[in-house]
Amino acid sequence: MCEVFISADPQSYDSRTRSVRLHGVVTSIRLENLFWQVLEEIAGRDGLGVAQLIEKLYDELVIARGEVGNFASFLRVSALRYEALLAQGRIPADRSIPLRTLDAPTVLRDLHTGWGGTPRGLTN
Repeated sequence: MCEVFISADPQSYDSRTRSVRLHGVVTSIRLENLFWQVLEEIAGRDGLGVAQLIEKLYDELVIARGEVGNFASFLRVSALRYEALLAQGRIPADRSIPLRTLDAPTVLRDLHTGWGGTPRGLTN
């Protein structure tokens, strides 16, 4: 069992810090390289750069929750959810299909407990 995990390229779990500007304020975010790669894929699907995606996620999180909390952890969970939703076929594997065109309630319908649905006050 462990070989499935320990055979991962060590560079994928090395972490990297990036500086991003959120509404004019520079902040640093430290994530493992694999998470940065997934965020790049998510951003690319909608024609965004990673910094633009991060700012969009930050803004929507504030709207939905009123606070941010541990934003780096939120980004990790977002990347994991993206990969899980891809694996379940809830998000098309075709990267030319922008995520913004998907119907979020349909994508999130009947998820396992703990995965949740669309936050209150937030739509596509």
